[in-house]
Amino acid sequence: MAERVAAGAPLSLRAELAAARLPPLVVAAERVAATVMQGVHGRRRSGQGDAFWQFRPYLPGDDAGRVDWRQSAKSDRLYLRETEWESAQTVALWRDSSAGMDWSGDRTRPTKRERADLLLLALSALLLRGGERVRLLGGGRGLSGRGALPELALRLEAQSGPPADETLPRHARMVLFGDFLAPLPALRERLAPLAASGARGTLVALHDPAEETLPYGGRVRFEPLDGTEPALVPRVEGIRALYEERMAAHRAGLAALAASLGFRLLSHGTDHPPEVALMALWQALAPAGTR
Repeated sequence: MAERVAAGAPLSLRAELAAARLPPLVVAAERVAATVMQGVHGRRRSGQGDAFWQFRPYLPGDDAGRVDWRQSAKSDRLYLRETEWESAQTVALWRDSSAGMDWSGDRTRPTKRERADLLLLALSALLLRGGERVRLLGGGRGLSGRGALPELALRLEAQSGPPADETLPRHARMVLFGDFLAPLPALRERLAPLAASGARGTLVALHDPAEETLPYGGRVRFEPLDGTEPALVPRVEGIRALYEERMAAHRAGLAALAASLGFRLLSHGTDHPPEVALMALWQALAPAGTR
């Protein structure tokens, strides 16, 4: 796990440590992607193109002009000749860089930001291998080709702030990584413009298990990472039930918010293997022909 540096550390030190962690991060992302790739197919799917892909049975509503009569004559059913989709799609990515993402409830677990970075780059590795284009929201032009991953990692290190409201290519998709613990009205204000762009979106909500259960006891001092005033709780177990109730309410509200805006919501705990989240994310993004 990369060494952690306080947000107020000199910029030169933070830049040096950020650059040092990039090669291991890219390698780790490629490893996670390779593991998941063993269980999925490539980018081949039905669409506009010239390369033959497969025959499939005719279904009500299909264009009769696409019926392959030679293949259909071999049986008592009608078959369509499908070609392979050859147009690369664009997937726009964003990772929350707020101070709360740099937290872990246990030194043996990655921070939420570290896991988000790994998943974002591993997903990018899968997409780039499949011929797709990837870009960071607000991070310049799209990238393609398997050699683009290191450049994407450099851009990710420099990414900060909320997801940029920008025009995306038609049929683009977007994936947003964060803990989404901000108040729901603030999240709606941030996400609504992105939803209005028409791009299909997926939210990957990361959490540390300690955030779900508040597994502390006795007198505890909580120090926010955003520089606000710390809170001293004399007896944590006395507020655990209320805390869990409010956390559950927030999770339910987030799910309702995502659904109302047309986003798909995935949840991932940092105590679980990244491959599990990546497989779920890949299946959520992939059209029917690739799953």
